[in-house]
Amino acid sequence: MANASATRVARYFSTRVDGYCALAAFLLVLAAFLIPRIEGKPWRDRLYAGAAPIFGGWLPHIGWGTIPAVAIAAAVVRFGPDLARRLSWGRLLFATWAAAAAWALALAMVDGWRRGFANRLTTRDEYLHEVGGVHDIGAVLRGFSGRILDFQPDSWTTHVSGHPPGALLVFVLLDRIGLGGGAWAGVLCLLVGTSAAAAVPFAIRALGSEHRARAATPFLALMPAAIWIAVSADGLFAGVGAWAVALLAVATRLGRGWIVAAFASGLLFGFALVLSYGLVLLAVAAAAVLLARSFRPALPALAGALAVVAAFAAAGFWWLTGYHLVVERYYQGIASERPYSYWVWGNLAATVCAVGLATAAASCRMLVELEIQPLRPLRDWLPRWRSHVDPAALVAAAGVAAILIADISGLSKAETERIWLPFDVWALAATALLPRHSTRFWLGVQAAGALLINHLILTNW
Repeated sequence: MANASATRVARYFSTRVDGYCALAAFLLVLAAFLIPRIEGKPWRDRLYAGAAPIFGGWLPHIGWGTIPAVAIAAAVVRFGPDLARRLSWGRLLFATWAAAAAWALALAMVDGWRRGFANRLTTRDEYLHEVGGVHDIGAVLRGFSGRILDFQPDSWTTHVSGHPPGALLVFVLLDRIGLGGGAWAGVLCLLVGTSAAAAVPFAIRALGSEHRARAATPFLALMPAAIWIAVSADGLFAGVGAWAVALLAVATRLGRGWIVAAFASGLLFGFALVLSYGLVLLAVAAAAVLLARSFRPALPALAGALAVVAAFAAAGFWWLTGYHLVVERYYQGIASERPYSYWVWGNLAATVCAVGLATAAASCRMLVELEIQPLRPLRDWLPRWRSHVDPAALVAAAGVAAILIADISGLSKAETERIWLPFDVWALAATALLPRHSTRFWLGVQAAGALLINHLILTNW
């Protein structure tokens, strides 16, 4: 009887703590929305985000994606937890990916086929605006850095200038194989981006915890980040980065073919680096995975990453040169006017909108499950820590750490609900730590939050 009572107290206490963490995150989001209203229009205009902290404008609306989105959310809340336990592993991963893709597409369709999907990547600031002008890929790579800075006759458009050339080349190659235009670009971002919903549990299982991997799948299928994954290149980046980490997790098992898996992971990490400068922070997730199991895959993975970077350097694009020029370009634009004093925490509020209150609720559990050791020599505590640490907590903490580093850097002021998608998908792994009895409640909270944001704000992506 005493043990049963203690269990009930512990369960009540942990549930209360989950609620407090979610409440704190909700208050952060509320403050981020209210303060621009309180401060007045002149100050608000300097934010350059009409619905700050979300990049978009207030416009309550519905669309023909509304009913499918509600139906998908209801189905995942009702059947997701049971299917996560019962389906075979392969079928579960495919079902998670399919559900995430359907959810993301339905949310995009709330804004309509053209506004919500087909035309999102065709505006003058986007990659597709430059695709038609690329006739010689070699010449583009050799001259890419020279067109990064603004106020030149041939300056790259905003998104092309802000990223390495790999991102532009993806859409150029898509066009070259006959799949040009905004719709096909959106399909690519949708499918690759939502595949992260399968990559994250794939990695958690490879690190030794199938039950945590299964527990995470309904939350990944219904992630609020799907609002921005379907129609932004950052969704594509998130998918590539997620599979890079997942393959590295497989390599740490040191089973048959682990060197090949590690090298393939490195190739994806290298590709991620030439897609987005910010994806250098995936090194945090890579380090966490290696720390959890084995450092041996580090060298073949590093070799793979360097091979990609070296290939681009040989073709005429040096990553570090591009990075320094992008920092200069960043401050040539509205970033110099956006107040860091707001965005340093407003960014985090936007991230809460992308990962949902369920992720915030699980954050305290994540810290506990990490079993952080006091400062002692690595060899004294690492073997025991590896046998006890929770993989879901570890990769979630890596995602959160990458977000915090990016935030402090000041190189992302606004639009982080989109820009930090490659890290958000790992932070979402924390939801696997929530108790089974509360799973449907938190799934409902996730769905409600995403539906509210998508129907109240006309997001730019």
